[in-house]
Amino acid sequence: MSEPFLRIGELAARAGVSPDSIRHYERLGLLPAPGRTDGGYRLFPPAAVERVQLIRSAVRVGFSLRQLAAFLRERQAGGAPCRKVRDAAERILASVDGQIAELQATKVSLRTMLHDWDERLARTPANQPARLLDAMGPASTRATRTSHPKVTRAAR
Repeated sequence: MSEPFLRIGELAARAGVSPDSIRHYERLGLLPAPGRTDGGYRLFPPAAVERVQLIRSAVRVGFSLRQLAAFLRERQAGGAPCRKVRDAAERILASVDGQIAELQATKVSLRTMLHDWDERLARTPANQPARLLDAMGPASTRATRTSHPKVTRAAR
């Protein structure tokens, strides 16, 4: 015997998302339009749980919901978007590589800054300000600012 249809709350709970996420996925065309009860409640097939899990997995690795919707629409229409999916994943990987390079440069800048601060603190008498934040002037943060602007903005 087949599993009964799921209301939106049941689907959301099984898939580990909120009912609002389910509605959003439906609006974007990521989930097929569900059937409705006489009272207007959405009724999703049990397979919708796997579809929501696929959506969450794709988003986790960097696909946008709109990209995913386009791929699924093409697949539903009988197309094979596999090469497009692969190309998109390659662009995501290139972006991740760029972010990693930026973070590594930020890490080097932070290590240098901490070393400089340690030297400054060692030269500063007890109970006197070392002016660590003042030492983050334009010259000392140039590399960090270039590689990762969020770090310098938050640190200032």
